[in-house]
Amino acid sequence: MACNLKDGATISFHHHLRDGDDVLRAVMSEIAALGLRDIRVAASSLFPVHAPLVEHIRSGVVTRIVSSYITGPVAKAISAGELPTPAVLQTHGGRARAIEAGELHIDVAFVAAPAADIYGNLNGVEGKSACGVLGYPMVDARHADRVVAITDTLLDFPLSSIDIAQDLVDYVVRVDSIGDPAKIVSGTTRVTEDPTGLAIAAMAARVIEASGLLVDGFSFQTGAGGISLAVAKDIAVAMRDRHVIGSFAAGGVTEGIVSMFKQGLFRTLFDVQCFDLGAVASYREDKGHLAMSASLYANPASKGALVNQLDVMVLGAAEVDLNFNVNVTAVGGGAIIGGSGGHADTAAGAKLALVTTRIVAGGNPKIVDAVECVTTPGETIDVVVTEAGVAVNRQRADLRARLAAAGIPLVDIERLRDLAADQAEATVRRQVDPTARIVAVVEYRDGTVIDVVRKRRNLPPGA
Repeated sequence: MACNLKDGATISFHHHLRDGDDVLRAVMSEIAALGLRDIRVAASSLFPVHAPLVEHIRSGVVTRIVSSYITGPVAKAISAGELPTPAVLQTHGGRARAIEAGELHIDVAFVAAPAADIYGNLNGVEGKSACGVLGYPMVDARHADRVVAITDTLLDFPLSSIDIAQDLVDYVVRVDSIGDPAKIVSGTTRVTEDPTGLAIAAMAARVIEASGLLVDGFSFQTGAGGISLAVAKDIAVAMRDRHVIGSFAAGGVTEGIVSMFKQGLFRTLFDVQCFDLGAVASYREDKGHLAMSASLYANPASKGALVNQLDVMVLGAAEVDLNFNVNVTAVGGGAIIGGSGGHADTAAGAKLALVTTRIVAGGNPKIVDAVECVTTPGETIDVVVTEAGVAVNRQRADLRARLAAAGIPLVDIERLRDLAADQAEATVRRQVDPTARIVAVVEYRDGTVIDVVRKRRNLPPGA
């Protein structure tokens, strides 16, 4: 009540506790009890743990959602057309840009704070729910009308480490638990043990070595997929063999990247989000492990987004098409499976944006004529590495020449498409209904609409 929330308000949440978060559920329960309606939820990401949001959609408490990544029951509800207005899917950098530009105005930002003092200083490295860097709500806290910190660890003033300072926080609320930090780690943030995935990772490392970028001052980021994380292990070996010392590694940081940092392979880590508890410990203890806001990380309108200093970015894909467009947003005729996160931001900024993927997964081809939904435009993707060979974007004749000279097995993207079609099971790819209602709008990092997601047709119960 003190925040003066009204019908139609926009409230924000962040996802550093990932599938262990309990703040969104608790806040939405209170908002529903107050009888508020037509709320817009602007969450940096939504996970299966946020399933209670579905009932708030059905009851009319929530009518609008803005996020960079959505998976689980909320994604299914949106795909089925249950949200009355199209969800807006942004990139991490695009979300920060929209907030700072006033396009995404936040009435109240709710910050899940693992530690707080009574005057409102917040950090993510102390307390029983420590999750590490609080990079996403840094932007929300600076621009929201009101900021409410929700913590399960209230410490003496002042905190010894501060991610969000007291001058940005209006209220501190103490609760028994803000969530379970053990669930920060998910199945998609572990290094693959699959032999095919490991072979793809090894080939990707060879591509990076042949690119000419693996020299002193090298900067690097991987996505959170299993193959992408395996690439980091192979690059660590190459850096040691070549005696290369990198300038920084960045992004959502994992224990594998921390290991490279502790070995002296990178001088600095720039971190917007810790992907596991090893990264949390490093941020707490290591002087060179630095926090960055989502704006510093990837905002295309900022004075200096860190992604623009990346040499190499390793990305995953649900689909890649003949124009090198990448889809990590929706498949199967409108089933939302995630969203860009930092995918499009880092691809645009890095000197070498490299996608690692099998050509077939779950019986479905992953190299296709046209992706179902464009998440990241092909003009920002340089190379696709698969178990069947490496395809280089036609715009990168210079890179193709380097890789050919190094003996990298190059193939045309069309050849990968043909091989994927041959190996895929004889099933009909679920088509998008072009007449169906739009259930989500996909924004590029500058706010322009890059694609849409349409309601799935003939959606079976529970699908």
